[in-house]
Amino acid sequence: MTIPRSTSSPSKRDRGSLLAVCLIALSGAWGCATPSPGPVQIVEETPPERSDIIGKRRVVRASKEDTFPDIARRHDIGYLELLAANPGVDPWLPGTGHEILLPTDHLLPEVPRKGIVINVAEQRLYWFRGEQGVITHPIGAGREGYSTPLGITKIVRRKEHPTWTPGTSARRDDPTLPVVVKAGPENPLGDHALYLGWPSYLIHGTNEPDGVGRRVSRGCIRLYPEDISSLFETVPMGTPVRVIDNPVKVGWYGDDLVLEAHWTLDQATQVEETGEFKVVGDGDVVERIVKLAAQAEPPAKVDWGRVTAVLEARRGFPVRITGEPEPPRHAAAENPVANAAQAAGGAAETVRDAVTNAVWSFGRWLELDEPESDPASD
Repeated sequence: MTIPRSTSSPSKRDRGSLLAVCLIALSGAWGCATPSPGPVQIVEETPPERSDIIGKRRVVRASKEDTFPDIARRHDIGYLELLAANPGVDPWLPGTGHEILLPTDHLLPEVPRKGIVINVAEQRLYWFRGEQGVITHPIGAGREGYSTPLGITKIVRRKEHPTWTPGTSARRDDPTLPVVVKAGPENPLGDHALYLGWPSYLIHGTNEPDGVGRRVSRGCIRLYPEDISSLFETVPMGTPVRVIDNPVKVGWYGDDLVLEAHWTLDQATQVEETGEFKVVGDGDVVERIVKLAAQAEPPAKVDWGRVTAVLEARRGFPVRITGEPEPPRHAAAENPVANAAQAAGGAAETVRDAVTNAVWSFGRWLELDEPESDPASD
């Protein structure tokens, strides 16, 4: 799958000249959506039973000087999250007044909701605080060859203004590095660090915020400086940390099943390096959907055409996959495996209609309003 690239690239390091296009360009598909004032990062109460979504999807209009890294940090979103959600938009020159979809609604990961959960495929951290609700922030994770480890650990200590001792690989990449990098603007750990029970792995800030939401680290978890500062002050020592790799999430919102699909780690690397990503299989996703649908009474009726479209497009926000069927403009059948194969090999128009229907349906369902200019960019 090809993602055309921009010809302008005002990057620090290797931002690359990517133009965001996933499977299909859906110009105008979310024209009825709108931002609420200010970013939605915190839910002040535990999500209700059978409701696994936090936050609310929004739309803002870009200003003349905006780039995706600017918009992403302003709204606490990762760079690749914004790229995936806005196919067809030049990330370095969106254009004055262009509507930018903010994927600020998130389907909670399908793991025990306790402590910190880090989904490296989604490049997002969740902190479950019990009755105090959920906090979520974008992260930067390990790049190819330096994968962030998966499993369960905990926060063992914290350090303000940490020093950095470059390892063997860092010295191999840059032999001029000192033995110890002191705290300050040249320190890649930023001003705050939370140390994990795994030696040499940290949750920390950064001196290059544009790397948040991308695979750029040597395995550590990096956050925007303002996000790690907040966590640093409030996360207790001993907090459990679970690291998962789950690009596709399934859950409930009321009586509806919802599906959220992100690029895999390999696909994210492909997009960064070549502007393309290959469509891949999704393992047990069909089985997970069928199992959840069977829990409803009567069993939820899944729109498998919409499921296929969401998995192909990987826009990175929740989409309703049950409920009243959409008009018959896309493939849908009772056999999920056969239908998935048929829809994946169908005409581009069929898949485009399926994704358009899914976005419109979910947008109306969340009752989003008309987009406004981003207050922070006026």
